[in-house]
Formats: sequence, C-alpha cells, structure tokens
Amino acid sequence: MGRGKFKGKPTGHRHFSTPEELLAGTSARPRTFKKEVAEVEEQEEEESEEEVEEESEKRKGTQGLIEIENPNVAKQKNVKARDVDMGKTTELSRREREEIEKQKAHERYMKLQEQGKTEQARKDLERLALIRQQRAEAAKKREEEKAVREQKKVEARK
Repeated sequence: MGRGKFKGKPTGHRHFSTPEELLAGTSARPRTFKKEVAEVEEQEEEESEEEVEEESEKRKGTQGLIEIENPNVAKQKNVKARDVDMGKTTELSRREREEIEKQKAHERYMKLQEQGKTEQARKDLERLALIRQQRAEAAKKREEEKAVREQKKVEARK
C-alpha cells in the first residue's frame, strides 16, 4: 500500500492500547516504566549482595590485570598540621631552579659591576674618565674666556 507524498518518521507509528488490554495486562507496552526499572533494580540488588565479597577483588576492564597508576590523575594531598614535617624541604621544579640560578648569577654580575671588575664596567669607567676630563677642560676654557672678557672691560674703563 502506498504511503503518499510524505513519509513518516522512521521511529515508527504510535500504538495505543485499549482499556481492555490494559486491565488484562496484555498490552504491548509495560504499564509504567518506573515499575519495570524498580523490578530490574531489585534483581540487581539480590545479585550484588552475593557478589559483594567478589566485587572488592574484582575490577572493571583491564584494571584487574594491570596495576599502573595514572600520572595524570591529581591525587588529594590532605596533610594534617600536626603531621607536617617542618624540616623537610620540597624539591624545586626545573623552571624554578633555573629562575633562582639566573637571579643569583645576575646578583653576582652586579656586584662585580659595582667593583669595576667586568669588561663593561671598565669601559664605562674609561668613558666616564674621558667625559670628566673633557668637562674639566671646557670649564677651564670658559674661565679663561671669562677672565679675558673682564680684563678687556677693565682696560676699556681706563
């Protein structure tokens, strides 16, 4: 028999049971889903009571065969205050160690820099000495020019 232009959904057609079928209990569909689930749960509970002892030893899938801890699983680290060992030092990560070493190296370099023992410090001191010398010469020259101008003023007044 033809279905026409529009096809129905592939989920099937609805089937309504008659009141007589419901009373007789011969309906294709169970009376309530919850009751059926409850019955299944009761059966599972009865079976699980027998298997409680086996369940502690039995594990899902390959867990019973392979005993490897997953390194990606974060484990809870709950430590009570009285159990903490204050003398114990924690290991630093590679990045933290490198950062501390970098800071110490920088501090050592800066101390040597202040003492003038590094090449950069020597070059800076040489430059500084040269600049001071140039400034002293320029100041001396200015004073001489000032003295010459005053000398001219004094001669002009006479």
